[in-house]
Amino acid sequence: MKASLNWIGSYLHRPIDVEPAAEALTAAGFPTEQWEAVDTRGGRDWMMDVEVTSNRPDCLCHLGLARELGAAVGHSLKPPAMPAAEELDDAAAASDEGVTDLTRVDNEAPDLCPLYTARIIRGVTVGPSPDWLVGRLEAVGLRSVNNVVDVTNFVLLELGQPLHAFDLARLEGRRIVVRRARRGEAFTAIDGSEHTLADPMLVIADASRPVAIAGVMGGLETEVSSNTVDVLLESAAFNPLSVRRTSRALKLASDSSYRFERGVDVAGVDRASRRAAAMIAELAGGTIVPGVIRAGCEDPSPRALSLRPQRCRQLMGIDFGLDDITGALGRLGLEPAVEDGGERITCRVPTFRLDLQREVDLIEEVGRLYGLDRVPVREKIQIIARPPQASVEARRKLGQVLSAHGYFEAITLSFVPLSHGEPFIPDGYEAVVLDDERRKAEPMLRPSVLPSLLACRKGNQDAGNSGLRLYETASVWARRDGHIEEWQKLGMLCDAEDRQQAFRDLRGTIEEAVITLTGRRDIDCRPVETAGFAAAAELMAGGRVLGRLGVLDAELQKRFDLQTPVVVAELDLPPLIDAYPPSHIVQPLPRFPGIERDLSVIVDEPVTWADIEQAVRQVKPALLSDLAFITTYRGKPIEKGRKSVSFRMTFRDPDRTLRHEEVDPQVEAVVTALRQSLGAELRAG
Repeated sequence: MKASLNWIGSYLHRPIDVEPAAEALTAAGFPTEQWEAVDTRGGRDWMMDVEVTSNRPDCLCHLGLARELGAAVGHSLKPPAMPAAEELDDAAAASDEGVTDLTRVDNEAPDLCPLYTARIIRGVTVGPSPDWLVGRLEAVGLRSVNNVVDVTNFVLLELGQPLHAFDLARLEGRRIVVRRARRGEAFTAIDGSEHTLADPMLVIADASRPVAIAGVMGGLETEVSSNTVDVLLESAAFNPLSVRRTSRALKLASDSSYRFERGVDVAGVDRASRRAAAMIAELAGGTIVPGVIRAGCEDPSPRALSLRPQRCRQLMGIDFGLDDITGALGRLGLEPAVEDGGERITCRVPTFRLDLQREVDLIEEVGRLYGLDRVPVREKIQIIARPPQASVEARRKLGQVLSAHGYFEAITLSFVPLSHGEPFIPDGYEAVVLDDERRKAEPMLRPSVLPSLLACRKGNQDAGNSGLRLYETASVWARRDGHIEEWQKLGMLCDAEDRQQAFRDLRGTIEEAVITLTGRRDIDCRPVETAGFAAAAELMAGGRVLGRLGVLDAELQKRFDLQTPVVVAELDLPPLIDAYPPSHIVQPLPRFPGIERDLSVIVDEPVTWADIEQAVRQVKPALLSDLAFITTYRGKPIEKGRKSVSFRMTFRDPDRTLRHEEVDPQVEAVVTALRQSLGAELRAG
């Protein structure tokens, strides 16, 4: 922000030179690296370029900077005189009309405009501003327009509250309507630029058309000119996010939008209106119409916020006394009061300090005024070693497992093209599409991690990389019933020259990750029909669905322009992370050898390994300690429509060595059960 040293000094009881002022502001958190002498109509001045952080909108004005500078150097603040509402009404007591007789304000969007006020000044004579006012504006690089407009700019730079003056006669119906724009409405700004408005934008309209973009810029058709006689003075508060979106969408920025985007003090709206109305009446010779139209909320009250002196000493590492703390807070106008025998200090936070929300914010203010450069630095620091959080360690373990299986971590953008994201939108949900001109090619927030990984696979394909394995943990979004929902997902992808082998490898990797993170071994994989997949399965653990994995079908593969088939998986991440660290049951190693029996059974193509496993376990073979899938075979001499599934059963007695003749009846019972329930045939040889 460009600021005038003379202007800042006018609000302090004692002036200060430019270099000490710049040093004090920089030490207080407002870097001032450049200043230059300027000659204005008001005399010699210094223009300072002050950097104001986005959380301090109260310092985007000369009064705010004067408050900070005065607190830093110990000079008391001398704020400008603000006329009370009663004083304005008394000055206009001779008028037979009130403001409600001349205009009307309808606030149809209180969510975007918490407060809108309007005052009227009649019989003004628009002309040049006095030299002192022109000098103030010239000192910060602004040109004088006329006495009415200059007053609105002056108050903006003095108090940080943007204002706008309308020519009342040029407002159709002599009314103000605060509403959302209608799609396709045309608007011409004061700077002559023409714009087409969209539905979410907030506008200030008269009876038929927009006359200003709320919080951004006024319109050309209702601007104050040399022919203006009656002025409607606007002072309002607008939603910061709405102003920011509108300003960027229209590529239209102003000093007003810069401040509204960061937040204004609602309690200061009427104060600035009174200040500007009195100045216009004084400089332009008009008469203030009694009353003010106020459409919106009441002024907020100052909040109470406390800090513990001991906590302040602990965080700052300095043995502050109570007087040190209360003195610093008092210079900032926070009205500190010591309570509980010095154990607590309660402050009255002014409404313009939007940044003060927590105890630590007050502690930061104490440190800022004390001087952060004066905080002692120890030659040695004490570090307490603590174990990593379980969630952090779980993510690290997950990465180790996947890396051990040859997977590389991908980090991709959250935005995807519509054509990539639409196939992955969950049932019952809608896409989250951003209305942002900067992301025309990729406007959708991804509903799945998979489209991002598939696009990454395409990039590696173009670079000639093969045998690729990728994973990513990231957020995904979808909309339902007007609400946006967000989930954390683990996405995995690997090339599949041999689809069956790739599917098995992917499942094995996932199972190892699940066991490592949760300790669960009751992992099941059930085939499901899923759009976009040639074959897919649900992965379950403990009866809970963790996610899906499958082989991408030809159509979806073509959509991403992939030449190689791929196998992908997407799992819910929180069930894996939250279950860490796992609890394991430790058992002694077996003392006696087991007996393994491999069986190959021919079954119909639709029969799955899960069906076979269920049939075997229903027999409940005595002393069966393990059941494992080996492979599937299709081809001669097995007839078409059938397949051979091979599996291994391990039998073991914990107390003695088994004999083969003890196992034979169990195997025969399994074969019989498979034949009866699944129509299986024992494969010879």
